[in-house]
Amino acid sequence: MKVRYSVENDLSSIIEIINEAKSYFKENHINQWQNGYPNCNSILSDIKSSSSYVLEERGDILATMFLSFNEEPSYKQIDGYWLTKDSQYAVIHRIAVKSNYKGCRLANFLLSYSIDLCKKKSIHSIRIDTHKDNLSMQKFLSNNNFKFCGIITLDDGSARNAYELIL
Repeated sequence: MKVRYSVENDLSSIIEIINEAKSYFKENHINQWQNGYPNCNSILSDIKSSSSYVLEERGDILATMFLSFNEEPSYKQIDGYWLTKDSQYAVIHRIAVKSNYKGCRLANFLLSYSIDLCKKKSIHSIRIDTHKDNLSMQKFLSNNNFKFCGIITLDDGSARNAYELIL
């Protein structure tokens, strides 16, 4: 397995994985990704900004994520507090795994890749947020030593639980 930057030819595979995640959320009454986002335009934007990654094996895309080293505007205000202050951090969004590979620890593989990349860039913190009802993501974050920091508000006004991992 390898992680690499996404390219435009990966778009249909990424959207397929995203749509599977949307279906999972809907079936489990999680109001996340139910308003048309993420979509082709947002993923293309991620690809163009070199923030979209895929995990592939033998040419088959098994998982995707957004990883950026730019400041996240919605993280400027938090009802709570970040563990780090005034230091650069990485942001992970949109981790999604192909449905028939759930439970294979592929999200852990993506997180390990992200941590290694952060260390190479001398970045000592990763921030992430998720819906309050997304218990599987919250369990993943807790199992990987992320700490709950508070609540952030997205541009559309929805609240998200915010977490940080000190590397």
